[in-house]
Amino acid sequence: MNYWLMKSEPDEVSIDDALAASGATMPWCGVRNYQARNFMRDTMRVGDAVLFYHSSCAEPGIAGLAEVASTAYPDDTQFDPDSPYHDPKSSHEQPRWMLVDIKAIAKTRLLGLDELRKHPELAHMRLLARGNRLSVMPVAPDEYRFITRLLKKKPA
Repeated sequence: MNYWLMKSEPDEVSIDDALAASGATMPWCGVRNYQARNFMRDTMRVGDAVLFYHSSCAEPGIAGLAEVASTAYPDDTQFDPDSPYHDPKSSHEQPRWMLVDIKAIAKTRLLGLDELRKHPELAHMRLLARGNRLSVMPVAPDEYRFITRLLKKKPA
């Protein structure tokens, strides 16, 4: 099993939106970074665990748990000229952008960046690296286990 952190702006898709979706499953569309796309296309597997992260908001942080629910397939928003994620260089024959479906498992307490940074066990976590802006990133198994334990505790 692999472990991931996937970022979403809560005014676009929040953990509540994901939980309310049919079957609590939704496509993770709009990713327009090649490295993040490659993670979804080449490395993600059905059943992989996901930390659902709210970004670009007043309080960014881990807001829920999810899992990968499909293999990668073309992101249809790249073909839609009315979509903010439209890519005129992409075609149905040679799509540039892929996505996976994710299934929301649970909303958690918000585990913010300040709290994450307090723990030496997470010192090497990609999310906390300076200048990291990836919307999809791997999480080490020990980091994932530590974070899921933190989520069960009251904030410090």
